[in-house]
Amino acid sequence: MSKLLIVESPSKAKTLKKYLGKDFEVLASYGHVRDLVPKTGAVNPEQNFAMQYEVIDRNARHVDAIAKAVKVADAIYLATDPDREGEAISWHIAEILNQKKLVKNKLIKRVVFHEITKSAVEHAIENPRDISMPLVNAQQARRALDYLVGFNLSPLLWKKIRRGLSAGRVQSPALRLIVERELEIEAFVSREYWTIHLDSRKHQHHFDARLIQLEGEKVEQFTVTTREQQETIVGRLLLASAGKATVSRVEKKQRNRSPAAPFTTSTLQQEAVRKLGFTTSRAMRVAQQLYEGIDIGGGAVGLITYMRTDSFSIAAEAVMQIRDYIKKNFAGDYLPRSPIMYKTKAKNAQEAHEAIRPTDISRTPASMRAFLSDEQFKLYEMIWKRALACQMAPAKFDAVSVDLAVGSEANLFRASGQTMIFPGFIAVYMEGVDDEEEESEAKLPHLETGEVLDVEKIFGEQHFTEPPPRYSEASLVKVLEEYGIGRPSTYASIISTLQDREYVLLDKKRFTPTDVGRVVNKFLTEHFTRYVDYDFTANLENELDNIAEGERDWVPVLEDFWAGFHQQVKDKANIDRADMTHELTGEDCPKCSKPLSKRLGKYGMFVGCTGYPECDYIRNENTGNPAGEPTVIGSDAETGKDILLLNGPYGPYLQLGLPEADAKKKPKRVSIPKEIALADVNLAVAQKLIALPRDLGQHPETGKKIVANLGRFGPYVNHDGKFKSIPKSDSVFEIDLNRAVELLAQANSGPAPLRELGKHPSDEAPVAIYAGRYGPYVQHGKVRATLPKSQEPESLSFEDALALLAAKVEKDGGAKKPASKTASKAKVSKTTTKKTVAAKKAPAEKATPAKKPVAKKATTSKPRATKTVAKPEP
Repeated sequence: MSKLLIVESPSKAKTLKKYLGKDFEVLASYGHVRDLVPKTGAVNPEQNFAMQYEVIDRNARHVDAIAKAVKVADAIYLATDPDREGEAISWHIAEILNQKKLVKNKLIKRVVFHEITKSAVEHAIENPRDISMPLVNAQQARRALDYLVGFNLSPLLWKKIRRGLSAGRVQSPALRLIVERELEIEAFVSREYWTIHLDSRKHQHHFDARLIQLEGEKVEQFTVTTREQQETIVGRLLLASAGKATVSRVEKKQRNRSPAAPFTTSTLQQEAVRKLGFTTSRAMRVAQQLYEGIDIGGGAVGLITYMRTDSFSIAAEAVMQIRDYIKKNFAGDYLPRSPIMYKTKAKNAQEAHEAIRPTDISRTPASMRAFLSDEQFKLYEMIWKRALACQMAPAKFDAVSVDLAVGSEANLFRASGQTMIFPGFIAVYMEGVDDEEEESEAKLPHLETGEVLDVEKIFGEQHFTEPPPRYSEASLVKVLEEYGIGRPSTYASIISTLQDREYVLLDKKRFTPTDVGRVVNKFLTEHFTRYVDYDFTANLENELDNIAEGERDWVPVLEDFWAGFHQQVKDKANIDRADMTHELTGEDCPKCSKPLSKRLGKYGMFVGCTGYPECDYIRNENTGNPAGEPTVIGSDAETGKDILLLNGPYGPYLQLGLPEADAKKKPKRVSIPKEIALADVNLAVAQKLIALPRDLGQHPETGKKIVANLGRFGPYVNHDGKFKSIPKSDSVFEIDLNRAVELLAQANSGPAPLRELGKHPSDEAPVAIYAGRYGPYVQHGKVRATLPKSQEPESLSFEDALALLAAKVEKDGGAKKPASKTASKAKVSKTTTKKTVAAKKAPAEKATPAKKPVAKKATTSKPRATKTVAKPEP
């Protein structure tokens, strides 16, 4: 019996051919085989939305090859992707074969598998089904909706704005999100506020606390809003403290952090953007390769399950395999007592596919490295780790919160911190976060209630509220999913379409709308408000889901949409083009005094006179701030002068006020660092930059000034002609005196110890405790021993430290002895009649306790040079 299996991609076809053997012929459709005729009338609302399809030209030859193979096959299995789109492709193939009358009296069935492994494919072949018409109709309805919107809205955009523009049912709400965020940023008014801090220390351990209560009243964000206010408050607190603060409350509790759920399409795209620097489309392309099959030596095999899914569920067999791997490779407390189950929170969760996971957890990233490209390896490693971590125990932290009373209990400062006591799933994988979501807590010293500490400093810190960040690819995908706009498989194409149409730009990994994008969005939101409404778009997705589940017929859904939409298109046919492309600026024309308006031209936005053509005044809207045309950012809070943005020969810079005619001193200027986008330079950012360099105070030892500033190679601190780069974990705008002194000390003599315990009895060298990247450690000479997690640095005794160091030396195999030097040296022979032969360097031999090393004799060879060369023996 001859059998034919039809899949979408040729790479998948090769993999399946190896699994199914000679009984099967496997061919690829190369994606979609039919699409709507690209002209008006392809979807006919007057005839129950009848749809006119035609074979896609580029795939015609592949359709012919399938038809030829069907003629000689007894059974046809349609194995396109396991989603609505794949179901529709199978239906289109079956329709073409029916029209050609090639499948009469032949078995034609649909088979579905979510991973390309031998067992999964064989199981699917053994359990075929008929094509699911509800899934097909849901896809047809989606395609019809997209067609009706595109073919009716786009001509309207051509007439009212510019030829070549287009609008999409799902892309338009996504564009609205980006434009509205930009408008929110532009309308944002920065507010000044101050936080009051107290610096203290215990045993060389510095920590910072923040004022939360002043004279019995809770301190809010805008309690202190001026420099004068903070100076008054700091003065009162310094006076009340008399240099001391009392620990009034210590709260310790254990916090657990659970692992993230396994990947869905949305979360995979977000994490690939954040952690790997991929685009969403690149992430999906590489995931497709991993799903379709990689040759790992014994033939191609699918390494991950299907990558278009919004389900968090994992097959029971896969969960047990993951748990077994954890049991064999980790300590017992890393494995939870029972499997962890996850439920999706996304709107419109589609068919109950599995989450994205490795097809076999025993195929570790390390074992697959040789078979994968760099980008395949990175994505596979991330998927593998996330799947493993999702079934591991939570991470555990000791969280500490401390209140310090200054003067009385009416004035409270609070410090908080946490220490990881058990890594759990973090030992394998830590979920990435956006920059604006990132948070961290410092580690606090051991403190007891009633303990009195020295106050090193009480000071105010200036802040300015900042606008919401522009969308990144990751955050845009996240909000699209939250609103229920589109499907997981469409997010990458939504983003690509917006960029291809030049409605948005991706700059420094953030989206900004173009002038054209703004005008298109303005047109749609003002005249087709309902159809770019987030809830309306999400509800339409719900309708499509209901069709897929067989709960609704697709034609009535289209009728409900078309009735209102078609009427709206007719109503808006006569709107004035100027209403769409012109926006009054509030200025008068300098030539004729008529109002000026901002409008969209061939090369972007410009300002022109509404009296055109009688008045021809125009002014380009150049956001690049050309030299000689300063832009006022705002007024400097300290001097009252305008902060100006200009472009110079070495790039953009800020200037404090215009130069005065009789002044010899030039106005203050600060270059804008490359890492700060011009679009992000608002008043808050400008105030911070123009305030540089910052005077941090005097060095406690030398009495000389320390300043923080931006230089050619980034932020730095400067003291007495010595410079030290400020690490990325600190900010040049927020670093304080204590931190600067610490950095300068590191530059001179390495990190300062937390505690000095004494001198080692063997050589009188110091034994001290230091803060390390992975926790505190005790050091003597070059020997370092990490403190146990249960051991507080403050309570470690000298004897315990010596015991830890001794254990470390023993674990490392004892103290290393210096290698003995060979006393003899090669002698230089002198001769005037013969060429000197250079002795070759003899290889070093390992010394043994029983025998002394024996130096080998130098071997001679015919010399090539006339110079005498001598080398010492090893």
